Amino acid sequence: MTIAIKPTASGSTIEQNGSTILTVDGSGNIDVANNLTSTGNLYPKVPAFHAYTGSTASANHSVWTKVPINTERFDTNSDFDTSTYRFTPTVAGYYSITGMVSFGENIASVEAGISINGSITYGGTSNWSNNVNSMTTAVHYLNGSTDYVELYAIQWSGATKTISASSSTVRLSAHLVSV
Repeated sequence: MTIAIKPTASGSTIEQNGSTILTVDGSGNIDVANNLTSTGNLYPKVPAFHAYTGSTASANHSVWTKVPINTERFDTNSDFDTSTYRFTPTVAGYYSITGMVSFGENIASVEAGISINGSITYGGTSNWSNNVNSMTTAVHYLNGSTDYVELYAIQWSGATKTISASSSTVRLSAHLVSV
């Protein structure tokens, strides 16, 4: 095996057996096997997304309700689906996941739940003024092919209540922290 480092006018390349396997441009951006995006970001990109709700949803008393997270703020790897409200990462590893829900009125208790593969795995409780918000966070291993994450909410008011349509208080985000 032959490894060669070749300086160029705009950076340097590393070749293995005559094939370029890595290029570093003059700004320090890394292109692995010519996969650098046109935006000039460090490659490989770390999967990350932040999405929020653009619509309200009804939540019955004491029933977990899937939150309609249907608007992306960003999605670096196109792993979030706004039609199913689901994050299915394509890179295996440990992800930091945060979910938050908000109701527009005082409720006895609310809880945000992070669902992994259809099962509420992590939950938070009401701890903000007027018991209208709940936030939960976790670090969880996702296999990069079939594991998925969704946001759910539950409330205990005795009646059906409305999950707010707020980009600042109803949201789900995740990013890869380690492989």
